[in-house]
Amino acid sequence: MALTPDDVVTKQFQHVRFKEGFDPDEVDDFLDEIVVEWRKTIAENDELKAKLAAYESGSEAPAEAPAAAEVVEETPAPVAAVPAAESGTAPAAASAGIIELAQRLHDEHVAEGIAQRDKLIADAQSQAASIISEAETKGREEIARLDKERASLEGRITELRNFERDYRAQLRGYIEGKLRDLETTGTNSGSTPVSAIGL
Repeated sequence: MALTPDDVVTKQFQHVRFKEGFDPDEVDDFLDEIVVEWRKTIAENDELKAKLAAYESGSEAPAEAPAAAEVVEETPAPVAAVPAAESGTAPAAASAGIIELAQRLHDEHVAEGIAQRDKLIADAQSQAASIISEAETKGREEIARLDKERASLEGRITELRNFERDYRAQLRGYIEGKLRDLETTGTNSGSTPVSAIGL
């Protein structure tokens, strides 16, 4: 949409309910349109200034015009040929200058794009290397921690197995000792007559 000053002057915004003022979204959208059109105008103005500068530096037609006028007054026949030749070379020189300017701008933009691309790729590769290095470090630390924890648990399991073995041996010895005492007490009391016990 080509935005004109009349569009800005005549623009009507919708009133919103329950609030004073205009709809902020609508105002923001319209201001965005104004900004876009102004940027286009500024770019076009810069381009025209560049074309004018290229035209002025590329052809010396304005400086040569008085000399051509003097020649025309003296010899009326070649008058038509001289302006035609000058008018033919001036647009060619101007268009060559414009093409050269466009090519230079194109080359600058391409070089800038390539430099930005290379910078982005380098940044991404650096970030990826940093992330991989950090992940590998964390992985090594986690593996070391788990190995240490496993060694500690294995040591504790060995201690518990030794304790179990010793406890079973002591319990077996204790029970066997009690059984022997019971058997010896039983045999000793079995040989004593009941009358001796005092019943």
